[in-house]
Amino acid sequence: MKFLVEKYFSIPILFTIFFPNERRGNDFTSKEVNMKRCFLPFFFIVVSTATGQVDFNRYFIDRTMRVDYFHTGTKDSEVFALDRVYKEGPWPGSLVNLIDTLNLGEYFLRVYDASTHALIYSRGYCTVFNEWQTTDEALKGIRKTISETVRFPFPKRPVQMTISRRDKFSHFHEIYSVVIDPNDPVQICTEIRHKSPDIINLMDNGDIHRKADILILGDGYTAGEIEKFRRDAEHFNNVMFSTSPFRERRKDFNVRAVWYPSIESGIDRPDVNVWKNTPIGCSYNTFGSERYVLTEANQALRDIASAVPYDFICILINDDRYGGGGIYHLYTTTYTIEKNPNQAWRRDYVYVHEFGHAFGGLADEYYSSSTGYNEFYPEGVEPWEPNITRLFDPTHVKWQNLLTPAIDIPTPWNKENYDSLTARLSRFRVKTSTGTVNIDSMRTVQQSILRNPALLGKVGAFEGAGYLSNGMYRPSLDCRMFTLSLTDFCAVCRSAIERQIDFYAN
Repeated sequence: MKFLVEKYFSIPILFTIFFPNERRGNDFTSKEVNMKRCFLPFFFIVVSTATGQVDFNRYFIDRTMRVDYFHTGTKDSEVFALDRVYKEGPWPGSLVNLIDTLNLGEYFLRVYDASTHALIYSRGYCTVFNEWQTTDEALKGIRKTISETVRFPFPKRPVQMTISRRDKFSHFHEIYSVVIDPNDPVQICTEIRHKSPDIINLMDNGDIHRKADILILGDGYTAGEIEKFRRDAEHFNNVMFSTSPFRERRKDFNVRAVWYPSIESGIDRPDVNVWKNTPIGCSYNTFGSERYVLTEANQALRDIASAVPYDFICILINDDRYGGGGIYHLYTTTYTIEKNPNQAWRRDYVYVHEFGHAFGGLADEYYSSSTGYNEFYPEGVEPWEPNITRLFDPTHVKWQNLLTPAIDIPTPWNKENYDSLTARLSRFRVKTSTGTVNIDSMRTVQQSILRNPALLGKVGAFEGAGYLSNGMYRPSLDCRMFTLSLTDFCAVCRSAIERQIDFYAN
């Protein structure tokens, strides 16, 4: 029973569903729930049928409420301040699955009907702010403010919106609350925030309420580069839906592209003092990482995106430096120009890999590349992401139901040799008495380790994941979330992606 709760649900979520009139305040943990009032066998039977069964038409109209707020703090503190509330176009999400049962994300949004205290909507998500808290800048005690947005169906009556965050035991605790009255003309902004952009319909598979709706945006495309944006959008969309499991689930998606012209071509590169005036404000060197591309121009991004219904945003970067980024339920970024024609596949890898983060809540499984983070996954804490684990209990792995029968846990995989080759390759040029070692040959040897026929396709617990060489484990020898290659998603990552598709396509 304990495993079922921890894997699929949060006790505070379930408590609110079954006892909506109880005091909320700080969220309840398992120790705070009076089990005498919550007979467990009945409890779990009801969960399987009742979760997410909110009557949409009772509480909402088919429009979108967009709430912009400011997220401010240091490494160890955070506060929220309401900015603006907008009434936008049709609600793109499910009319049935309104309560999030996936248990993903660092933060958790809840929306309650203010008069009855019933939980009517929830969603897990991540932010730029929580990543920034792990950087050197945050460690220095610098205070930072970042604009953020949450969206949910437009309510008919006043609602209480709360935001909770996980503690080190993965329990959510409420850290912000605000009451919003949808009928207050002073509080709700109804102006159209976008400017008649060009909309390109790439895939139309029907009702937006029964599909996962992807929006492709471009940053750094000038007025003369609209055709390049069209080609790029079509190319990357074809790449996505040529990759399993998206290929098999193609009919569960709608994809639209919105083009908005940039004054200058390309995006910011702060490390070489290159600055560009672009509508979305994307930039390399996020958190000091040369290849990490994000934007902090959240309001501009949301204004442009409001032109069409969307669940997930993918931003194409009109630039030729390798890079990208992806944050769960926020957006992805991908560079689109590869100077070396023989390596054009790398941008395809980035597009799908980053969507794995933003869509499936997947973690990076690699551990040898540098990042701008410090202790992104603290010691002693089990990550919430479905594809990495601290392996605190080797007899019951997070992805136990997908384990290959009789496989060793942890799973030996010639890690020492792989790490040795990685260290040599990181120097880029290895000098010997006879000249430069053939780097391609070393990479071939390294790839052969990841193609070990005895382990290929097996699901176990392979050490090295989540930016950590030791003490963190991934499900498979190789995966789209592990190596810079066009290898498929492993079975665990595919399962996580399909769960998300099922949640939106109902």
